[in-house]
Amino acid sequence: MATWKTYSDDLRKAGLALEPIDNELIDEFWQTANGRPSQPDTPINALPIQFAGVSWQDKVNNMRTKMTAEGTDMLVVTALDETAWLFNLRASDIDYNPFFLSYVIIEKNTTKLYIFNHTHKLTAKLTGNDTKMNLAAHLNTNDNGTCTGRADMCVEVKLYDQTQIKADVFARAELSNKVWLGFSCNQAIYSAVLEGKILQKNTPIATTKTKKNPTEVEGMKKSHIRDAVALISFLEKLEREVKAGQPWTELSAANDLKTYRYAQQFNRGLSFTSISSSGSNGAIIHYSPSNMTDKSITTSEVYLLDSGGQYLNGTTDVTRTFHFGTPTSYQKECYTRVLMAHINLFQAIWQKGVYGREIDAFARAPLWDVGLVYRHGTGHGIGMFLSVHEGPGRISLAHDLFAQDNPLDEFQFFSDEPGYYEAGQFGIRLENIVMVKNATTKYRFPGAEFLTFEHVTLVPYAPNLIDYDLLSEKQIEYLNDYNKLIRERVGPELKKQGRDTAYEWMMQKTEEYTRKTTSSVSSVSSLTGSLFFIIFVLSVV
Repeated sequence: MATWKTYSDDLRKAGLALEPIDNELIDEFWQTANGRPSQPDTPINALPIQFAGVSWQDKVNNMRTKMTAEGTDMLVVTALDETAWLFNLRASDIDYNPFFLSYVIIEKNTTKLYIFNHTHKLTAKLTGNDTKMNLAAHLNTNDNGTCTGRADMCVEVKLYDQTQIKADVFARAELSNKVWLGFSCNQAIYSAVLEGKILQKNTPIATTKTKKNPTEVEGMKKSHIRDAVALISFLEKLEREVKAGQPWTELSAANDLKTYRYAQQFNRGLSFTSISSSGSNGAIIHYSPSNMTDKSITTSEVYLLDSGGQYLNGTTDVTRTFHFGTPTSYQKECYTRVLMAHINLFQAIWQKGVYGREIDAFARAPLWDVGLVYRHGTGHGIGMFLSVHEGPGRISLAHDLFAQDNPLDEFQFFSDEPGYYEAGQFGIRLENIVMVKNATTKYRFPGAEFLTFEHVTLVPYAPNLIDYDLLSEKQIEYLNDYNKLIRERVGPELKKQGRDTAYEWMMQKTEEYTRKTTSSVSSVSSLTGSLFFIIFVLSVV
C-alpha cells in the first residue's frame, strides 16, 4: 500500500493515474511450464510452548483486547512473521525466514487463516514435542477447516486464494465499524475496505511481538551462546589455517561456517546469506559472495564476516572484522573508531519514550570526530525464530514517513552495528545483538524511567586491530567486562562440547587489557619528583 501511494502521488504530479487491474500481465505469460517456479508450499510445524512461551489462544485474546481499545472490530493480518508468531507456527516458504504464505482475519468471535493446500496440511503431522498432533488439532479445527461443533477457541482454516481473500475482506468490512490494517498491507486488501473505515497503524501483533516474553528472552540468550560456540570454533580454524598459508575464499568460509551452525542444538538453518567479504568486497555494504566475485582470504587484507542462524529458541546476527596479518595504522584507527561507536551505543542511557533515531548519533560521534561516515542504519530489531530484521522499532537517522517507527522499550532486541567502508579497499563492521532493559541511575526524576542495553551476542573482537590509546577508560572497562562475560558464559559451553582448541583461542582473544602507559607515566613522575628533591637539597647545602 505504501509503495502504491508513493507511486500514485508522483505520477499524479505528471498528470498520470495509477489504476488497479485484476489480471497481471506477468501472470498472463509467465507460467510454470515456461520456467516459473512453483508456489512455495512447505510443511507447517508447531513451535512448542517451551519455546513460544505463550499459547496462540492467549495471543488471539490479547489481540482482541487491543482491538477493542482502539475501537476496531476487525484486524487483517498480512505480514507473514505476524501470522507465524500469532499461531506459534513455522515453515520455510521464504528463504531464511520460517514463514508460510498466509492471510489472517480476526474479528470479535472468529479467526480465519488462509493457507495453500489447506486440507492436506490440516491432517499432516506436526513436528515438535507431540508428534501425534496435526495442524487441525493445534488450531482446534475440524479436518476440513471448519469450526462447526467446536465449543472452544477455533481457527477456521481456508484455502489461500487471492480473489476469495479480497472478497472476504470486502464482505466482512461492510459489516464492521472499523478495520485495522498494518503498514505492510498490500494495495489489493487496502482497496477492499472503505477509506473511512480504516485504522492504519502498526498492528497489535507487531507491537506485542517485538517485546519478547520471559521464555523468548531466555531462549534468545541461550541460542546466542550456542551460536557463539559455532562462530568461535569456525574462526579459530579459519585464522589458524589462513596464517599457515592454506587456501580459503569467501565462499569456502561461508560454506564451512554453515556446518558449525548446523551442528548446534535446535538449529534450523541460517537467518540470511552470510556476508563473507575480503578486502575491497568488504566495502560493499550488502555484499554477497558468488563464483564471479569470490576472493581469497589472506593475511594481507581485512576480512568482514556478517552471519547468523535460526534456532527454535532464537535468531542470531553477528558481524566481526579481522586482519590475519599486520594491519596498517589507518586500518587500526578505523576499526577502533567503529568499536568506539559500537561501545558508545551500548553504554547509552536514555529516557523511556525515546525513538531509536534519537540515540543513533551516540554511535556515529567517534567517526564524525575525524570526518568518517557510514551510510546505513545503526540498529534493527530482530525476531525470536522469526525475521532477522524486525520492526517497527529501529536505530537509524532516517525519519519514517508513514509513522511506523516505535519508541525503544524493555525486552526488545536490536542490533548495534556501526561500520566504516572505504571503496575499493576494505570494510569494517561490528555487530552485536543487545536487549533493551531498565537502567539504574544515580538520581530518579519524578515519573521518569530510563533504559539501556544488555549484552546478548558474545563473540570476541580482534585485539590486533584495536588502538587502545584511542579508547577512554570507560571504553576499556567495557572491553574487559565484555571479555569476562564471554569467558563466563561461552567458555563452559565450549568445554561442554569438547571444543578445547576453540576455547584456547577464545581465552587468548579475551585477555584483560591494562593501560601500560598509566604506570609508566606514574613511574616517570615519581622519578622526576625524586630528582627534583635531591637537586633542591644539594642546592641548599
